[in-house]
Amino acid sequence: MIVQKQAYARAGLAGNPSDGYFGKTVSCLIKSFRAEVTLFDSPELKIEPNRRDHATFKSMADLVEDIRFSGYYGGIRLIKAAIKKFYEYLISHDVPYPDRNFTLRYDSDIPLRVGLAGSSAIITATLSALMEFYEVQIPKPFLPTLALRVETQELGISAGLQDRVIQVYGGCVYMDFDRDHLEEFQYGRYEEIDPALLPPLYVAYRDALSEGTEVVHNDLRERWEKGDPKVRQAMLRFAGIAEEYYHALRAHDLRRASGLMNQNFDVRAGIIPISQANWDLINAARNVGASAKFCGSGGAIVGVYWDQSIYADLERAMSEIGAKVLKIEF
Repeated sequence: MIVQKQAYARAGLAGNPSDGYFGKTVSCLIKSFRAEVTLFDSPELKIEPNRRDHATFKSMADLVEDIRFSGYYGGIRLIKAAIKKFYEYLISHDVPYPDRNFTLRYDSDIPLRVGLAGSSAIITATLSALMEFYEVQIPKPFLPTLALRVETQELGISAGLQDRVIQVYGGCVYMDFDRDHLEEFQYGRYEEIDPALLPPLYVAYRDALSEGTEVVHNDLRERWEKGDPKVRQAMLRFAGIAEEYYHALRAHDLRRASGLMNQNFDVRAGIIPISQANWDLINAARNVGASAKFCGSGGAIVGVYWDQSIYADLERAMSEIGAKVLKIEF
């Protein structure tokens, strides 16, 4: 038996990072990048290392550069943690499963550590593959919650549900993480949006801005828990922006939606320091008439480009600062 599953990169269109703080978000997939997991029967359970898990280097300088770009961990820790949470789910819910082992291979072309949800894609693809391999079903609304717990409970990474929801549901989704609903059901309210309602969107990113999401989110979490009024107020505003964005899409008011994406970034810049290199990304886009906000935690931006002339200007502007740009296609 051979099982192959994919999960894609994502862009937060509005509301992030309030998904981790009982807020609301709108997100979409970026199908230009994906993580893929393959499982097949084997006598023992084996996880094969990917090229990102290499442990041989040309020199100490080469090792340090690899850590700077990729961090200390490849995908194996994510996969091991995902298998553990999957197994614990089966045991705690008395789900029968066949007695078989597997070899797991994974690969990903999602740019590393620039806020495009590469880690959650590996986890989501792993859980999807395990479900098919062991012929079990985890309720769709709960699957993103399980994927999130892989990182928050097993690996101590501060994160929210948004990435996992869009990678499970696909397309474009409006997410409401109302606290009472979330605490009662362990998942939010998720409404799929017809991607045809979206304006023309681009994504731009710089590999050189690679940084772990926990660098931003762990500090933000600490400030939230201490009751920082600026953070608390910003999270309410993020949620409001997402709701307004959702209604703007339904009303076909794309200019309003584009302006809200700019607002989302501006609110974020009021509570989290933004590096000059990230400002360069934002300004390069806005200076040619496109809107711009972070896809996730920085390093990649998403926005509206309106027409081919603006997109051509975007390509030129991004090239000048060493960034890559692509259209989001559905």
